[in-house]
Amino acid sequence: MITAKELEKAIASLPKSELKEFRAWFAEYDSENWDIQIESDIDSGKLSKLGKRALEEHQKNKTKII
Repeated sequence: MITAKELEKAIASLPKSELKEFRAWFAEYDSENWDIQIESDIDSGKLSKLGKRALEEHQKNKTKII
């Protein structure tokens, strides 16, 4: 398995065109993993308290559209 340091070196040595391609791939990869994590946190109830608090604040007119 490749180490993080080896990966850093490989990425740093990419030509600009390939670096651009890598960035696009990684942004998509990272976004997909973020979505999976958020869905998991919602399903497990980790965000329930936060959601309840946000709704309570909104009902008390303590929120605003920015």
